[in-house]
Amino acid sequence: MNKPLPIALGHSACPHDCPSTCALDVEIIDRNTIGRVRGAEGNSYTAGVICAKVARYAERVHHKDRLLKPLQRVGGKGEGGWREIGWDDALDLVAEKFLAAEVAYGPESVWPYFYAGTMGLVQRDGIHRLRHAKHYSNQFSTICTNPAWTGWFAGTGRIAGVDPREMEEADVIVIWGTNAVATQVNVMTHATRARKRRGTRIVVIDIYDNATMQQADLKLKLRPGTDAALACALMHVAFRDGTADRDYLARYTDVPAELEEHLKSRTPEWAAEITGLTVEEIEAFAALVGHTPKSYFRLGYGFTRQRNGAVAMHAALSVPAVFGHWRHKGGGAFHNNDQIFSFDKGEITGKTLADPSVRHLDQSRIGAVLMGDADALSNGPPVTAMLIQNTNPMNVAPDQRKVRAGFSREDLFVCVHEQFMTDTARIADIVLPATTFLEHDDIYRGGGQSHIVLGPKLIDAPDTVRTNHFVIEELARRLGVGDRPGFGLSERELIDRMLTKSGYGSLADLEAGRWIDCQPSFEEAHYLDGFAWADGKFRFRPDWTGSPASTRPPASLGIQGPAERLPALPDHVDLIEVADPGHPFKLATSPARHFLNSSFSETPGSRGAEGGPVLMIHPEDAACLGLAEGERVEIGNERGEVVLPLKVTEKVKPGVLVHEGLWPNSAFERGEGINTLTGADPVAPYGGAAFHDTRVWLRRAS
Repeated sequence: MNKPLPIALGHSACPHDCPSTCALDVEIIDRNTIGRVRGAEGNSYTAGVICAKVARYAERVHHKDRLLKPLQRVGGKGEGGWREIGWDDALDLVAEKFLAAEVAYGPESVWPYFYAGTMGLVQRDGIHRLRHAKHYSNQFSTICTNPAWTGWFAGTGRIAGVDPREMEEADVIVIWGTNAVATQVNVMTHATRARKRRGTRIVVIDIYDNATMQQADLKLKLRPGTDAALACALMHVAFRDGTADRDYLARYTDVPAELEEHLKSRTPEWAAEITGLTVEEIEAFAALVGHTPKSYFRLGYGFTRQRNGAVAMHAALSVPAVFGHWRHKGGGAFHNNDQIFSFDKGEITGKTLADPSVRHLDQSRIGAVLMGDADALSNGPPVTAMLIQNTNPMNVAPDQRKVRAGFSREDLFVCVHEQFMTDTARIADIVLPATTFLEHDDIYRGGGQSHIVLGPKLIDAPDTVRTNHFVIEELARRLGVGDRPGFGLSERELIDRMLTKSGYGSLADLEAGRWIDCQPSFEEAHYLDGFAWADGKFRFRPDWTGSPASTRPPASLGIQGPAERLPALPDHVDLIEVADPGHPFKLATSPARHFLNSSFSETPGSRGAEGGPVLMIHPEDAACLGLAEGERVEIGNERGEVVLPLKVTEKVKPGVLVHEGLWPNSAFERGEGINTLTGADPVAPYGGAAFHDTRVWLRRAS
């Protein structure tokens, strides 16, 4: 049978938690049906390229298992008993439970919990409007960016960097600690264009031979948590061999002489012992970037998801400062563009309604919070009611046994607003069906690039499905705060008012143009007018606990992790979970190519492409343990145990295990996923989850 032809082409933006925020062209078959999704060729960053998972988005929108009706739990939590319930009855019950929690323990006993299932500013951030209007507990969002942003900010003073499109002007592109093929495919678009057009060499630094490393000209496969040691050795060579840009250092950095003295003992031999790289590999890399002014460092998130992650980011960021790469078009560094966008989101988030005395609860420590840990609760009341949107903590949060135990409390009421019956939805009391991004209006901005992109409603949602905005508005009305500032406006009205207040014109202007490029000038992006500190200097000597970073926790949470062990200058520090005789392996829970966190794990294209959960192990380790390909093994630590089939491969280093993708818990033999093993203890100095920093033992499964 022939496929129906599209009757129209719609324009949108990818809503998912990827820095690319691709501009999209969407085939519209009819008012309820989409066809193929493509990257917008006219957008200079998307450049017509999107990832495979979004290209087949019709699988997700029209999936047979998509949630379509509100459900109420019947029987015990997690037992799978449900009955259909009308929208009004469901929302009435949620409001009743929230009011009861407030009467019993005060408003802080209600915790609206969310994250980045959509990156839309209205549908994602509107949950804060309800939070602030009711003085519910705040959320300190630590699960993704904190170590990376803290380390970057410590050097530059601003979360912004060189235009990512400048990769096409680079002679060397260093992709450090990010599997861009899997998590931000457009990085590879611009990198491979540069290689084709100007012979640019691509260097990839990571802990295993992933899809990005397979495209590299120079591959540096190091031990987890040792990136700062490599960075220090590169800078040591720069000073030793005279490839450091001393004029740049004198003009643009704080303590170059002190740094040079500090690095005298951080030789390639020293770094080789720590990283597992050879001296020859380190020397070759140092010579390459030392003699290539147009070296572009694309620094990712993956290598910062260690307990020394902020230190690793700052050390890697210091490298292009020592070599003076920032001077040149196609040189310098980039991580995220968060602070180039100046949005006034006050109406969306209910900023004027916020009470600064209301506590913040650490998103990553949800297990401890729900289990009543006094420190995690800031010595306040227990959490007895939750609204969860855009995230799946029963799968993605660390320390899963605590998370599961917390959600299993019968005195905890949970409402989950979702598109699919996720692990978190399965343990809820009320499940509400949510729209996809093509079924509502929203607006997005790129983290990994510079565009504001409109995402208008393109098709009608099923009659029984509602937007995040609808749920927030209806709960506000039932809870007696629907007349407060910011409520009572449509999504389009909120977008239009935000754009106007922020100086970006009107919604009509954005609809006409599809996107707005906010990229700063060359001089600003390269910090040639000075870095974003009072003295204009890049900081080799950061003030780890005193800088006003955007990731800084509220005063009620204070400094996180062992901040006293953070180094004064770039250095390797063993804040990581170091392997020991009882736990001889380091485990990394890396992203899969066809999943995005836990999203897409329910669609047949993604599941089929990934196959199933496996554990990668080096042949030497497998032989030493007498294990073979496909054999069932158990890995564990003090947090729990997980059973997985083995994949024997030289892609990983000896002593390192890698598990790709956040598979549903049901995909594992015992119903417990990989985050059973990861820890929720905060990364110094401002919190965060160290997902790739886990030591484990391994044995044949019984």
